[in-house]
Order: sequence, then C-alpha cells, then structure tokens
Amino acid sequence: INPGNVGAGSKRDPQFAAIVEIACKYDKPVRIGVNWGSLDPSVLARIMDQNASRAEPRDAGAVMREALVVSALESAAKAEEYGLAGDRIILSAKVSSVQDLIAVYRDMALRSDYPLHLGLTEAGMGSKGIVASTAALAILLQEGIGDTIRISLTPEPGGSRTQEVVVAQEILQTMGLRAFTPMVTACPGCGRTTSTFFQELASGIQGYVREQMPRWREQYDGVENMTLAVMGCVVNGPGESKHANIGISLPGTGETPAAPVFVDGEKTVTLRGDNIAAEFKAIVDDYVATRYVKKAG
Repeated sequence: INPGNVGAGSKRDPQFAAIVEIACKYDKPVRIGVNWGSLDPSVLARIMDQNASRAEPRDAGAVMREALVVSALESAAKAEEYGLAGDRIILSAKVSSVQDLIAVYRDMALRSDYPLHLGLTEAGMGSKGIVASTAALAILLQEGIGDTIRISLTPEPGGSRTQEVVVAQEILQTMGLRAFTPMVTACPGCGRTTSTFFQELASGIQGYVREQMPRWREQYDGVENMTLAVMGCVVNGPGESKHANIGISLPGTGETPAAPVFVDGEKTVTLRGDNIAAEFKAIVDDYVATRYVKKAG
C-alpha cells in the first residue's frame, strides 16, 4: 500500500481499511511503501508546518525525509488499528538519492521494529543504476538494516528485467549474506594479458554455472557456495586460483602456453591447446558431482 495514492480526503481511510481487511481475511502480509514521488500531501504539509514553528527550522531535505518516515510509521500503526498484525507488516521508503535513502532507513530502523524493504527507486540505467543501488544498499545491509531488497533498473530498449534479480543476488552474495550461484573471481587484465581469452573464459564460466545452477540445486546441497577463479597470467594467477575451490591460471603475454588448474588449493592438471574452455567446464562438473552431497530422491 502506498499511503500517498491509496486515496485522498474522506476516501483515504475507508480505502486503506478495505485493503487491510482483505489482507487480514486471506492472511497476507502487507508492504506499506511510501515514495518521495507520491508522498501523502497532508503528512508533508503537517511536517512542514511543524518545521516552520521550530526555533531553528531544518532544511527541505530533512523535512522530506521526516515526512517519509512519519508517513510509513503512521500508516503501519493505522493498519494495526484495522486488525493487521504487526508481524505481517513490512515498511519501505523509496527515494532515488543514495544519501537520502541511507538517512531515511537509518531513522526508520531506530524508530520501529518492523521489517524493512530496501530499494533505491528510479536508480537509472546500466552501470549508473547498478552502482547507485549497490552504494546505498551495501551500507545499510552492512549495518544490519534491511530484510528484503529490490533493485530498480531501467532496462535497455527490449532488454530483460531479470538483470535486476541478478544484481540483487550478487550484492547479497558478494557481501557474504546469501549464496545463490557459484561466483567467478577474475583479474581485470593488464599489459601482461594482451589476449582476450581469459575474459572470454571468465564470462563463459559464469554463464555456464548460472545455467547449470537450477539442475545442481535440485541434485546437490551447497553448490551455490562453490568459488571459481579465472586468472590471466602468472603474477597473481596461481595464488588467486589456490584460494578458490577451482581455479585456472591462463598464460599471459610471453608465458608458456600452459594453464595449470588448482582444485582446493592443489595443482591437479595443466591444460593446453584449443579445448581449454570445455575441459575446464568438465572439471567443474566433476567437482560438483564428487564434492557435494547428493540430495535424497
């Protein structure tokens, strides 16, 4: 329920109550989500009036943030008055500014015990949206604030919205909070890596494990925690590869055309030739089949 567009004037409370009653009837949780693009004008006006009477009025940003928090908390209290249990309510307060989002959620976390849904609304397209969402959510999650998350990205024309899910999963997984699919560590490349093969292999392996994960999840326990490394030269390649469950150190410029593979820190084989990608995938498949417990049935 967005308190800002559930209804105005005399219609607001009856319409809000009707939604809550339906949720109670079917035992459904309700997210009460305020948004600074559709903030309840009556709440904003009241907070502005209170601010004007202060000896030292706060700036417009602080007033807006206070109105967001007050709208969410007052709406949650009203939902409980209408019969919705407190443990069936989750709150969100969406803004598109990173610093405002952090400030609002820190305040809500201090002033209530309701679960909080995190999300930077209208984050934008491509890398801008991903970076902004990650910057905001990572800080809050690290502070223990947030129970569910949503990444809001504007898709490219004709693009898929599934990228939002992938980014959300990767934020949680890179922070060590949840695991969804094996992650691939890969070096950025430098003057020693004039070939693009290590980049192609890293991309191919990440795509491969994502494709295989639904099947692996059904058959084995814990595969989502597996770590992989695809490195581009001898400088950091062997060392980084040893830190992963499975790692491969590809030859850099001028190096011997051989790619040692490390499994759980131990060198097991050296790959050569034009079939390295397929052979490395086979090693990954074998590791999954032999190292993870197969589910019953």
